Amino acid sequence: MSEPELPPPQSHLQEAASRFGAHVLAAAAARACDIDAATGGPPRVPSSPAPPAVPAPAPTPLLTPAAQVPAPGAGLERILRGPSGLGTAGLRLILREQPPTPSDPPADTAEGTPVPGLYYHPVPEPDPVRVEEVGRRIKSWALDEVSLYPDDWEEEFDGFSVGRYMVACHPDAPTVDHLMIATRLMVAENAVDDCYCEDHGGSPVGLGERLLLAHTALDPLYTTQEYQPQWAKSLHADAPRRAYRSAMEYFVRAASPSQADRLRHDMARLHMGYLAEAAWAQLDHVPEVWEYLAMRQFNNFRPCPTITDTVGGYELPADLHAQPGMQKVIALAGNATTIVNDLYSYTKELDTPGQHLNLPVVIAEREGLSERDAYLKSVEVHNDLMHDFEREASALAEACPAPDVQRFLRGVAAWVDGNHYWHRTNTYRYSLPDFW
Repeated sequence: MSEPELPPPQSHLQEAASRFGAHVLAAAAARACDIDAATGGPPRVPSSPAPPAVPAPAPTPLLTPAAQVPAPGAGLERILRGPSGLGTAGLRLILREQPPTPSDPPADTAEGTPVPGLYYHPVPEPDPVRVEEVGRRIKSWALDEVSLYPDDWEEEFDGFSVGRYMVACHPDAPTVDHLMIATRLMVAENAVDDCYCEDHGGSPVGLGERLLLAHTALDPLYTTQEYQPQWAKSLHADAPRRAYRSAMEYFVRAASPSQADRLRHDMARLHMGYLAEAAWAQLDHVPEVWEYLAMRQFNNFRPCPTITDTVGGYELPADLHAQPGMQKVIALAGNATTIVNDLYSYTKELDTPGQHLNLPVVIAEREGLSERDAYLKSVEVHNDLMHDFEREASALAEACPAPDVQRFLRGVAAWVDGNHYWHRTNTYRYSLPDFW
C-alpha cells in the first residue's frame, strides 16, 4: 500500500521566488542576531545596538543555565512553552492539529527505570493515535516499498518501537506525514548500522566501500551516460541502500535544497564516525577516552535533531543554522543523546560477541576503574554534556531572539528529551546493569 504523498514540489519559478523571499528573511534574521548574513560568521558585539523597528514581546527564556536548572518537570515546561504574548502562539511547540491547552509540567510516569543519577527531563506520553499510525505506516514502507527485512526479523523490528520514538521526539510535527519524514530516515540509518556495522552481518572489513556506495543514495552520483544505469541499479542491491534511497526521496520532497544538503553533510559525518570505530575494531584497539568522545561526536544522533525544522514544517535559514553557536548546540545535543545510548544499551552490548566499545568500557580500560565506577563516571560525562547543551542553547536564544532560532532550539531540546524517553521505556531492547 502506497502512502499519502506530500504536496508536489513547486515549479522552478515558484521555487526561485520562494528562495528569494527566504533569503530576504534570513538576512533580516541575521541582522536581528547581529550575524554577518553573507558569511554566517559569529555574532559581533555592537557598541550600541539599535532598537528594533517594530516593538515585539520579549520571548520567555528558552533554557536556564545548568546551575539554575530546577526540578526536571519544571525544566521541560520552560523549554517547550516558548514565547508568550500577542502573535507568538505559532512559535510554541504544539501540534497544529490540536488547539493549544494549558497544562502542568508532565509527571514522570513513563515506564522503565531511568539510569540513577542521570540528568534528564520527563516528557508527556506520546499521542497513542499518532504512535499507532506511524508504526503502521513505517512497517508498510519497510515491507512493501523497500523489502527491508526477512520474516524472522519482524519481532525485532516491532520491538524497536520507532513510532513511539519519533512521536516523542517531534512534538511539533504538524501531521503524521511530517513524522514519517523522520521515521523513514531513522529506520534506514538503523538498517545501515545493523547490516553494515553491527548485529545482522555487519563487519569492519570492507565497511568503507559499503558506506561510500550507500551514501550515493543520499548524495547522487553524477557520471557518464554509459555508467549511470549501473549506479542506479546498485541502489536496489541491498536493504540499506533501498532504505536510504527511498527515505531520501521522501525527505527532499518536503525539504528545501539547503535542508537536504545539511542532512547529507551530517550523514557524511555519521559515516566517518562508523569508519573510525571500525578501524579500532580491526586493530583490536581501545582508544583514549577523549578519542572515543571525538568519534562519538561523528558517530551519533546528530542527523536526527538537525532535521527538526523540516519535520516541524518550517525552515531555519542556512545562515542561522551555520552559526558556530548553533553548530555547537547541535553537536552537544548529539553528544549527550549518544551517551544516553551508551548507558542504556550497556548490558545489551556486553551480551554480544567480542568487545563492543562504549563509554563505560573505554573509561574502565583507559582509567583503570571498575565496571561500576566507569559506568557511574559515564553518567557524570553525560550530565556535563547536558548542562553544557542547555547553557549554550540558553545563551544562543538570548543572543539571537529570531523566531525560527527560538523554535529550532526548542525542537532540538524536545528531541533530546524524547530520545531519553525512548531509551528508558524500550524495555524490549534495554535493561540496566545491577550497579546500585
